[in-house]
This record gives sequence, structure tokens and C-alpha cells, in this order.
Amino acid sequence: MSNLTGTEKSAVMLMTLGEDRAAEVFKHLTTREVQQLSIAMSSMRQISNQQLIDVMANFEEDAVQYAALNVNANDYLRSVLVKALGEERANNLLDEISETRETTTGIETLNFMEPQMAADIIRDEHPQIIATILVHLKRGQAADILALFDDKLRNDVMLRIATFGGVQPSALAELTEVLNNLLDGQNLKRSKMGGVRTAAEIINLMKSQQEENVITAVRDYDGELAQKIIDEMFLFENLIDIDNRSIQRILQDVESDSLVVALKGCDQELRDHFLNNMSQRAAEIMRDDLASRGPVRMSQVEAEQKAILLIVRKLAESGEVVLHGGEDTYV
Repeated sequence: MSNLTGTEKSAVMLMTLGEDRAAEVFKHLTTREVQQLSIAMSSMRQISNQQLIDVMANFEEDAVQYAALNVNANDYLRSVLVKALGEERANNLLDEISETRETTTGIETLNFMEPQMAADIIRDEHPQIIATILVHLKRGQAADILALFDDKLRNDVMLRIATFGGVQPSALAELTEVLNNLLDGQNLKRSKMGGVRTAAEIINLMKSQQEENVITAVRDYDGELAQKIIDEMFLFENLIDIDNRSIQRILQDVESDSLVVALKGCDQELRDHFLNNMSQRAAEIMRDDLASRGPVRMSQVEAEQKAILLIVRKLAESGEVVLHGGEDTYV
């Protein structure tokens, strides 16, 4: 029994419940907990009868009547995730799990480690090595770790993340040695690491003062780069998270024709968010305009969305609207 971790024991328990009940349990877990259990379940091949009995006893359950658990763990996991999360989210999570298992054997260790412990492990490494590590972590975990660094180190690392263009497997020898094979450089994918989007996603999850300090430091180094990060930090689709009063204020400064084009490239939920904050008459006119407007080039849609975002940022800077970034509110 000692060879099974707590997460693995929980995974065994879930696999004894049946797909429907396991799916119900998943619905009450956090994303991180689901991922931990999913990784454990997907790694299992066969659980012996004795292991099963030990696990059940550990949960104070009588498991003598159970036979050896012999299921296709990957098929079972897929069925449970589909029932719990839906086809699309399940596929995304399974792809993420697969990529995690293929690209590195140890990255999840840092992802699931307490931020303070992870920060203590890597804080004395070269900032470039720290940046390389953090771009492989979940954005929230990376932000939590960065929050534990002093301003100088945090700003240095974020600047390196923002300018990080990827790393060839051959260049990861030092990192592999530092982390004791935590990262397996042979399969790391250059296209998914670092850059402006990664920096923006991490900064979005920082405390507001830390966020401001990092942006200022990047702007001092490269104003254009700082603006690119800011552009990625709040996208048009993020307007769905703005409260009704702020949307109503934004509508006062946005031309109807501009909004029609911008909304042509949005999903129905975001369209409804705007329509629900208009008068009944204005909403009817907007719906008619959206229905009657023919195909619009994506470049036009993006141009109008950027123009509206400029208005939104100016209103936010003046305190007239409130934007929500990550876990904090900022104006």
C-alpha cells in the first residue's frame, strides 16, 4: 500500500464507483484536483485485489467483496471526464494530460507543489532558467510563485518570459540538470512556450501592485513590448466579465456601426451581454443590424474590436468602468 500516493488512492476509489458516480464527484472538485486525479488514473494499468482492499480499508469501507480492478484506465477516464465536463472540455483536458505526460515526466510536480516550496527551489537559479521553468507551469501557479519573489527578480523574470521565443531541446541540458530531470527536453514544443501571450496571462493573475510594477519595468525596457502585453491582457472577449453598469457606460461612447461589426465576430453570449444592457428599442435595432449585415472581413472585425478596447481602456483609466483581470479587480 505504501507505493500508492494519496492521489493514487483517491483515483482507485473513483474507479470503483462507476462512471456516473465518479463523474458526479469530479463536478465538485477544482480544476487542479481533477487534473491530479486524471493524471493518476491515466497512468494506472491494473490494480490488484489486495491494493483495492487496502484502499477501501483506508477509507473505512469494507471492500472484501470486490474483485481485482481490471479496466482500461484511459477509456474509463475519458468516459468519466465526458460525463463530468462535456465532450469539448474533456478532450481539452485529455490533450493537456497527454502533452504533460509526453513532454515532461516531472513538470506536474511543480504545478501541484505549494508555491512557497516551488519558489524556494528555483529562486536562486539564473533568471533565464526561472523564466524557462515558469513558462511550462500553469499560469496561476506561475503567478503565485512570482508573487513570492522580490520586485527586482520578478520584473527580470517577467521581462524574460515576455521576450522568450522558445528553446531547442539541446539547450535544456542545464535546466534538466538543475531540476533533476523535472523537464524532459526531448519533447518540449517550441511553439507553446513563452512570449507576449504567456507574459500577459501570468500578469493577469498577479496582484494589482505587482502587475503595475512589472508593466512599468517592461515599458522602461521596451515600450512597444509593454503595449503588446497590455493588448493581450484584456481582449474583446473579456468584456463578457464586465458588470452591467460598466457595459452601459461603454455603450455611451461606442458608435452603433462600430459595435455591429465588432459583435459580428463574437459568440452569442457576448452579444447578449451588450444587448441586455441596451434599451428594448436599441436592442431590437442592433439585432436587426446584425441579422441584415452581410459577411464582414475578420480584419474589419478585429479593427473595430481594437477601437472599442481603446475606449474601454480610457474609461478604465479614468475610473468610469471596472475591468476584471485574473483574481483581482483593477481600474
